[in-house]
Amino acid sequence: MTTTITTITLNGERRELPEGSTLAQLVAAIAESPAAVATAVNQQFVPRGAREACVLREGDEVLTFQPITGG
Repeated sequence: MTTTITTITLNGERRELPEGSTLAQLVAAIAESPAAVATAVNQQFVPRGAREACVLREGDEVLTFQPITGG
C-alpha cells in the first residue's frame, strides 16, 4: 500500500505529511504544549477547537506562533 504525501509549508519550511493529516496532528507532533501555540493556515487564524477539523491540503501555508496576551 502506498501512502500519498501532502507537501505544506510550516513556518517558512517545506514539510511532507501523510495525506489527510489535520492541523491538530501537526501541532501535536511539533509543539511541546499544543495548547500554548496559536495557528494560522493560509493567513487565516484557526482556533484550537477547530484544528481537528482542519485537514491540511497540498500547498497550504501553516504558521505557528506564541499568542500575545495582556494589555
